[in-house]
Amino acid sequence: MIINPSLQRKINLENEMSYKKLLSRLPDLIFQLTYTKNGQIVFPFFNKAVIDYFELSKEEIRTFNISSIFKSKIYESDFLQLLESVEQLNNLDSSWSFEFRAVLPTKGLRWFKAVANVEKSIDDEITLFGRMTDITEEKEKEIHLKLSEERFQFALEASTNGVWDLDIKNDRVFYSSQSMKMLEFDEADIIDTHQKWDERIHPDDLDDYQSAFNKHLLNETPFYENAKRMLTKTGKYKWILSRGKIIERDEKGFPIRLTGTHTDITELKQQEKKLLQTLEIINEQNGRLMNFAHIVSHNLSSHTSNFKMLLDLIEEEKDTGTIAEIHNHLRTSSNALSQTIEHLKELVDINTGVVQKKENLNLNLYLNKVLSVLSEEISNNKVKIYNKIPKDYNVSFNPSYLESILLNFTTNAIKYSHPDRVPEIKYDLKSDKGKTLLEIRDNGLGIDMEKYGQKLFGMYKTFHNNTNARGIGLFITKNQIEAMGGKVEVESKANVGTTFKIYFNNEI
Repeated sequence: MIINPSLQRKINLENEMSYKKLLSRLPDLIFQLTYTKNGQIVFPFFNKAVIDYFELSKEEIRTFNISSIFKSKIYESDFLQLLESVEQLNNLDSSWSFEFRAVLPTKGLRWFKAVANVEKSIDDEITLFGRMTDITEEKEKEIHLKLSEERFQFALEASTNGVWDLDIKNDRVFYSSQSMKMLEFDEADIIDTHQKWDERIHPDDLDDYQSAFNKHLLNETPFYENAKRMLTKTGKYKWILSRGKIIERDEKGFPIRLTGTHTDITELKQQEKKLLQTLEIINEQNGRLMNFAHIVSHNLSSHTSNFKMLLDLIEEEKDTGTIAEIHNHLRTSSNALSQTIEHLKELVDINTGVVQKKENLNLNLYLNKVLSVLSEEISNNKVKIYNKIPKDYNVSFNPSYLESILLNFTTNAIKYSHPDRVPEIKYDLKSDKGKTLLEIRDNGLGIDMEKYGQKLFGMYKTFHNNTNARGIGLFITKNQIEAMGGKVEVESKANVGTTFKIYFNNEI
């Protein structure tokens, strides 16, 4: 088949414009960087998010060279290192990452991390396709953590920590006033034996403490070191780091005296916990971004392939009736593409906080509202509803999300009811480890979790031969729940039924 070159160029141009239009609307900082043969860095493409985030005015973009503008905003030393890192890329490099600082007009100093795929042309031009992420908060946390560690080291060297001295033979121990203050004791309180101190160690930390202590007594380690939670006089737990060393042995080599220090590392542990939580959030967000990028790439490429095939058929076909039929297929494909873009836009809105406002909502009221909307469908299918949710229970949630979630799970339970029994849907409110848990249980067709469990919340995934199923509802519902700080779990068994568990995060 011979394709008209001008038409092919037009199709390619339209495809390229479609992709650029989609990329320009994404919230991520998407860019294309090219390192030319004469040693210059240029930016052939960057999306609107880059313009907004780097606070580039229309005047700057119209009047000045954009590469020079970026160079003026990035720290000079970082820009030189960026240039050097690109220069050092070779033919084997397929990826590139770099961290740099930039000073923005209103945001001030910000840290960024750029990650990109590398392509090298025949004429030795290097092109990077990637995205940038603002990592200022992570960098600040690293600096604060490092500062805390340096302060801890200084305190140790300056002997501002607590001091202890253990007489093993007589089971007597001296604790300095600083050690006593750590556990909120005063001078009138007496802790003069090892046992009295050990009784305050958290039960979950006791085995590790005894193991570390005994290893040093047996000369298996050059010194003793252990961090543990200890109960204060006021009933709170603090993290105490104990360090020590045997300084005296008897004639047989048995230890008879140890001395060491105590350091209150509660704040340090809290910072570690916060940092780990932050990293978990970042990893989760990165996972969502990768998943979203995969969805965009897969779905849009499917549509564009379909368009190309239909256009090729029109080029070949002479019969006007057949061409008209192909045009109908084009219309169908166009509608499908529009629907896909709407789905992707909804996901972007969910994950960028466009519609994430929380309110204090009566859960039972919203469920009754959904049941009222579905009353005819419930009646036609003879569905039995069991509502055990307290009438006065409120949850912190987005109103449209809550209605959408309840509607989705309820319609799914009706849609996939078992043909051999009366459909039942049970709503129950429980508590699990301090979290509010809403259970929605049905006695429908159920799902083989071993076979489909990993794909259940995937986009465009369906598991029953239902012609009305699109495979988008559960995917969006999961994103809505997670956007509100909650999570969703599922228990299901084929031909028995399904239970969805929605965990709420009741913080406004």
